Amino acid sequence: MILGLITARGGSKGVPKKNIKIVAGKHLIVWTIEAALKSSMLSRVVLSTDDKIIAEIGKNNNVEVPFLRPEILAQDNSPHIDVIFNATNWLIDNENWCPDYILLLQPTSPLRTCQDIDNVISMGIAENADSVVSVCMSQVHPYKMKKINREGKMIDYTEKPKGYLPRQKLPDIYFENGALYLIKTKVLLEQKTLFPQNTIPYIMPEENSLDIDTEWDIFLADLILKNKHGYKCK
Repeated sequence: MILGLITARGGSKGVPKKNIKIVAGKHLIVWTIEAALKSSMLSRVVLSTDDKIIAEIGKNNNVEVPFLRPEILAQDNSPHIDVIFNATNWLIDNENWCPDYILLLQPTSPLRTCQDIDNVISMGIAENADSVVSVCMSQVHPYKMKKINREGKMIDYTEKPKGYLPRQKLPDIYFENGALYLIKTKVLLEQKTLFPQNTIPYIMPEENSLDIDTEWDIFLADLILKNKHGYKCK
């Protein structure tokens, strides 16, 4: 059994009410809900939120909202792991239901597809991984990054090999794109982390990896999704 857990709080500092912003004609969260419901491998899709409006949107789009998240778990500094714990323990305590895996789905990844969801689950099961985390190849390499020191001088961000470094010779670097976090429930409850030792990467293409954090990101997502003329699962 595999739980798809969508986490969406009502507040947001960078973009107020981010999760219910209209993107390509739909509330931002709906893109994640639709992808999850189209998955052939999720047993259930549950929404964890503190917000009654978000809860209503979830219910209207056929996702389960069995509880409202405590306000203390909906703050800017609330650890995401505690939000997952809260949902997992609620289902165990109130429904006597405990999935084998939990897949965290954040609404801020509207370009993630149902195929991505099924792929990450299939990978986790096939590899018997404790955790699978989606990543994307970074277009900016740390060797090319700079920082400004206290004297206002530009210096290398990190130590790098000497000499000219053509892009083709740079080692591949990946970053968490925030789209998919799959973890065995037993491991989660025992270790309280999404990154146990036996964690493997699911490499997603750049075109599926946009993470909504600013108004500019919303503008880009709106353009991309409109260009696709609707959300289709292949």
